[in-house]
Amino acid sequence: MDLFYKKKIYALFPQITEYDVPLSQLSQWRIGGKAEVVVRPRSKKELIKIRQWLYLNDLKSVIIGNTTNLLFSDEGLHVVVIQIGSNFSGLKIDGVELIAESGIWIPSLARVAMQAGLSGLEHTCGIPGSLGGLIVMNGGSQRQSISSVVRYVEIVDNKGKIKRYTNKECDFSYRNSIFQNKDDVIVEVGLILDTNQDKNDIRREMLRILKSRRKKFPQKQPNCGSTFISNLDMYEDYGPPGKIIEGCGLKGLSRGDAQISKLHANFIVNTGRAQANDILYLINIIKETVYKKTGYQMIVEAKFVTSCGDIISL
Repeated sequence: MDLFYKKKIYALFPQITEYDVPLSQLSQWRIGGKAEVVVRPRSKKELIKIRQWLYLNDLKSVIIGNTTNLLFSDEGLHVVVIQIGSNFSGLKIDGVELIAESGIWIPSLARVAMQAGLSGLEHTCGIPGSLGGLIVMNGGSQRQSISSVVRYVEIVDNKGKIKRYTNKECDFSYRNSIFQNKDDVIVEVGLILDTNQDKNDIRREMLRILKSRRKKFPQKQPNCGSTFISNLDMYEDYGPPGKIIEGCGLKGLSRGDAQISKLHANFIVNTGRAQANDILYLINIIKETVYKKTGYQMIVEAKFVTSCGDIISL
């Protein structure tokens, strides 16, 4: 990035701008080169100003949250990174509606809902990410998705304009939404929850889910969560991705410090100083091997962020 613009961004937004940030410190995989400029807006107003300025100066940006489903290039990022994080985590409850900013940590959101006696977010209680990313991926667990409780999603587009999408306009499908193909920053989400369950029942269900995750998933090693999406047809014929990968004899396979987890084969973990190319190699080995055995193409849940800020499917 041109040094003039780097200095200009810092001059305009000094309290929220940082230079040469190691992406390995931001990445859930602990992988990636350096980001030249990271801007962390603290409010909708600041975000609008940033996006307007970038648009007027024809500067590209890439939007990240908690990076749970992102693999960064070893070459770093040479565009402006806008990170929506804990500075952007306001929350209020209006009857059965929970209105939350997109940077809120998902387990915290689920816990607040439980404490208010609101049901519908139990399945998200162990997902290590932010609400914005959950919406983009239409994430969830227990074969559920966040879209089932979304009333609206508010965004700031690349020109700094605010827009609201209804649930239907979000075009949700399994682990997918319209936002995967748009340059929008999700800023606020309205969630309609349920009051028909007892608070103690909600809590027990969350504890059950968390206990199950601790047993099955490699939570102590850097990873991006489930690497592959569970294809419904493939599931009926062969089972979930982890079982299929293990059945292909790939569980525990390593390349450098990247490893197909010995605990759960649908997780690729960083055992030390893995690089993006190591992760990509293992993903491709899995895809090729599973296709040869089953005839099904595995769909990767994680996205790759190139050095020029493009987010691409793997």
